[in-house]
Amino acid sequence: MTDWLLAWRTFGTRTGRGITMNNCVSTVFGVLGVLAALTFPAAPGNAAEAQTVLGGKLVVCGVCHGVNGLPKLEGVPIIWGLQENYILKQLHAFQRGDRASDTMKKIAIILTEEEVGPAAAYFATKQWPGPANASFSSPPPTMAICEACHQQKLVGGVAAPRLAGQKYDYLVESMRRFAEGERKNSPEMSSIMQAISASDREAMARYISGL
Repeated sequence: MTDWLLAWRTFGTRTGRGITMNNCVSTVFGVLGVLAALTFPAAPGNAAEAQTVLGGKLVVCGVCHGVNGLPKLEGVPIIWGLQENYILKQLHAFQRGDRASDTMKKIAIILTEEEVGPAAAYFATKQWPGPANASFSSPPPTMAICEACHQQKLVGGVAAPRLAGQKYDYLVESMRRFAEGERKNSPEMSSIMQAISASDREAMARYISGL
């Protein structure tokens, strides 16, 4: 059994008991340590070998984002089924430090330029897990501005990612970070969120998460 597969099985045992933010982060860095210790060739000899190497690196993503696509931790988004171009853009932003996250930067920089695209495609082809129950509440008036980029019913497109069914805690925190200038990788989103009150952002996040 390869080291990365052993680490993944160990993680699966841990998630069965419930995982907290602290042991999530420690598990992430533990698996990253295993991956860093492996002697991956810079240029794998064939496609199967390259896929195995990438699989070893992507195994860590499920630690926080969920092995079934549904994150259990507060503030961690659903990434299964997001648009490929959006995932690719965010991975590059984490690599460059344009989007701040110590954990995500360490994960993103282990991907080579040849691997970033296939990694984005891998998650984009997964099925969006979706909420258990759809919301039938009326949309807040401020929702109209979101559909300009995120498309009707906020299912996403080339210009912007899917928001419908995304986790409330991630949405409301992302809106706050844009509004307060903590997240800087989208000037457009920063301008929009700065013009919306905190209470309206919370209402938007609650509505969007129920779509």
